[in-house]
Amino acid sequence: AARPSTARRHPPCSLGVRTAPHRRLRAQPRLPRPMLLHGLLVAAATGVGSVRADPTCKSAAAAPAKRPSPWAEVPMGKPDAILGLNQAFNDDPSPSKMNLGVGAYRDAEGKPRVLEVVRTAEKILAEKKLNKEYAPIGGLPDFVDRAVKLMLGTDAAPVAEGRVAAVQTISGTGACRVAAELYSRVLGKGTRVYVPSPTWANHHALLAAAGLEVHPYRYWSPETLGLDLEGMLADLRGAPEGSVVLLHACAHNPTGVDPTAEQWVAIAEALEDSSLHAFFDAAYQGFASGDPERDAHAVRLFAARGHRLVLAQSFAKNFGLYGERAGCLSVVCQDPEERARVLSALSLVIRPMYSSPPIHGARIVSTILGDEELTQAWREECRSMADRIISMRARLRGAIEARLASTPREGESWAHVTDQIGMFCFSGMTPSEVARIREEHHVYITGDGRVSMAGVTEGNVEALADAIVEVTSHRAAEAA
Repeated sequence: AARPSTARRHPPCSLGVRTAPHRRLRAQPRLPRPMLLHGLLVAAATGVGSVRADPTCKSAAAAPAKRPSPWAEVPMGKPDAILGLNQAFNDDPSPSKMNLGVGAYRDAEGKPRVLEVVRTAEKILAEKKLNKEYAPIGGLPDFVDRAVKLMLGTDAAPVAEGRVAAVQTISGTGACRVAAELYSRVLGKGTRVYVPSPTWANHHALLAAAGLEVHPYRYWSPETLGLDLEGMLADLRGAPEGSVVLLHACAHNPTGVDPTAEQWVAIAEALEDSSLHAFFDAAYQGFASGDPERDAHAVRLFAARGHRLVLAQSFAKNFGLYGERAGCLSVVCQDPEERARVLSALSLVIRPMYSSPPIHGARIVSTILGDEELTQAWREECRSMADRIISMRARLRGAIEARLASTPREGESWAHVTDQIGMFCFSGMTPSEVARIREEHHVYITGDGRVSMAGVTEGNVEALADAIVEVTSHRAAEAA
């Protein structure tokens, strides 16, 4: 009788590869690992050899059933108006196109500008070889101290008495968002916040995100193309006691219309009479008029009158630090003990939101404001940016009026172009006129007629005047 085979049958491997008996495998010469791997890959790719699917292999799992995505019902968000405008501009092949929608400064050649004083500060910081450790929750103390004094003033009572609770934030947007959350936690969700009509579009979203109830108050008058002070005061006096009122410290966005010094007094009195809380958004100090002290007038007035105001500061425009996200949030308190408690509340808001702020932009600002020579250089550069925008306002108004001189339009004035202040000109153009100026002249401005004067240059101001006069030409016939 034949001897029974002693060779053990080798079970299929876990990959479903059938192999020869175990004893035979051991008799084969051992191949170097790279060669063995190469052979297996070739066999798998070509189908040659014994590699094949084995339906009996327990570990050869079937393809998992397709599960529904948790994001399947997420709706498409509404496109951001400014980003969409920029995309349309980029897609436009016209060589004469103008992008006058972006809220960022451009030099006389239409190029982004980095301030020379910022370059100097960066060199100083580079030589110090500082580390990149996390900042404290409240940010860099020197930056915060200098930011507060820049707006409130070194000798202001709240500063001298040590009752300003302030933290570094992620630019002005972050400051507004943290302030909104603080209001929501302290005053309660559903607290009313009154914002000017119109205002920066993001104000509505970030206030609502904190659970606050956003309401408009009258600000811009389409009839006069200026401030509707009577309507504004009436709305504020009608607001419920304890409501929050958002105010633009200077260079109102988008209208460029600021109250006069006397009007600011009337506004302060209205808030006092109705026991309302002042919340200032300051994105353009020094950039509006070219004078940081003048641009701080409203905030300092309210602080001097005893308002326990909240102040959001951005250093994007006035220092040209758009991408560095340097900002500050200040809360004027009753006394140092209250300040300590408010600081703790701010820390509790910030920690789960973004933990701590970025450091590079704050270091730049602090380096500049901490040195008298650099501070003076910054003031001069800030003045030069403001002056260029002011000069472009005059050039645009003059060019429009020159074109209308031969065919004047009764009752139409373009004086508001120079009466307004800051980066933006609220042109008064209607949505249909805005659509025409884009389609026919390749001039890109926001749908409400806001023109970024920072993008107007000697090279395009005449063409811009031509476009404005042409798309508004129907007004004469309609008026007749």
